Amino acid sequence: MIRVLRDFSTGVGLFGQGFGLVIRSPKLLLIGAIPALITTVLLTGGLVALAVWVDEIAAWLTPFADDWSEALRAVTRFVAGFGVIGAFVAVGLLLFTAITLIIGGPFYEHIAETIEDEHLGGVPEAEEVTWLRSAAVGAKDAVLLIGLALLCAVPLFLAGFIPVLGQTVVPVLAVCVNATLLGIELTAIPFTRRGLSLKVRRQVLRKRRAVTLGFAVPAYLLCLVPLAALVVLPASMAGGTVLAHRLLHDQLR
Repeated sequence: MIRVLRDFSTGVGLFGQGFGLVIRSPKLLLIGAIPALITTVLLTGGLVALAVWVDEIAAWLTPFADDWSEALRAVTRFVAGFGVIGAFVAVGLLLFTAITLIIGGPFYEHIAETIEDEHLGGVPEAEEVTWLRSAAVGAKDAVLLIGLALLCAVPLFLAGFIPVLGQTVVPVLAVCVNATLLGIELTAIPFTRRGLSLKVRRQVLRKRRAVTLGFAVPAYLLCLVPLAALVVLPASMAGGTVLAHRLLHDQLR
């Protein structure tokens, strides 16, 4: 347990290190904020539209409650609507990162290269990642990761109806699951530069799960704050580069 807590705190430290790296280099912060701003506008529009139609969607999802008492029906559909918006935010955050990485491939490639070359000793024989390749890899990974997110979202959504557990344990599990998937996305570029696949990336991160969660949980929670992602995502990309570099280095030792 002590090692888990130590590893988790190490991950939090890596996230903080990413913040420090971009804050000391406003150019990197600005470069990372541009694609994040574009994606923020797109997904905010989607969230607003969902909020407008959430009552109708909740009613469509809970036809079994049509004949219930008004109070019980209202509570059930409130929980359903809350779950729908929660699922959209969870999947939307992964989609946000995926779209931002596709749009801003050259921007984040520059951030990753700068961090590794100037602060981490560089990557010998690093593969050149063109924008087209970065976009293709990002799109492929996004489909797989969002598919996993949806598979996890369904049972978590249903578990949200369980009294007490649905309002305490389930939200914590949801944060851990979505943060893990976000961590996989945020470490994509360093692995791609080394010619390593998504499968390898998942295996490496899984071996140091507590470190990965320590990095990814604060990144995930801060990205939920409106407009914070404009700063958090570039910092998370820098931190993800440091995380990937460290885990790959430890694996080779």
